[in-house]
Amino acid sequence: MKKIAYLLFMPIFLMGCQATEISSKQPIQGIDLKQPTPQVLCDQYVCANAEGISKELTQKYLGQVQVDKVFSQGEFDHTQFTFANGIFCDTQTRKCHVDRYFNGDGKRSDVAENYTKALFGQ
Repeated sequence: MKKIAYLLFMPIFLMGCQATEISSKQPIQGIDLKQPTPQVLCDQYVCANAEGISKELTQKYLGQVQVDKVFSQGEFDHTQFTFANGIFCDTQTRKCHVDRYFNGDGKRSDVAENYTKALFGQ
């Protein structure tokens, strides 16, 4: 009887494992971005505005210790960035996307309308 129950539940368990793998490219749930002022978004590491990752805004909202951690690691592109929740933003296109990946056609992932509006006011 135990073997039968085990075999009945095994497909359900495997489906759960597959669903986790499929959804791994989605933004990490539970990590919300903060919007301390209009057109500024912050995660726990950096703050950004329509021009990109901002040292000044990071200092203002997250503190000097966080500025030292992030900006002492050398040069990096401040205009294209991925927040801790997986949302990718590009200041040149003035859009945020659900992740930083491209699809099979070479196009960016879907636009994250709420984050785009929050950061760029569109």
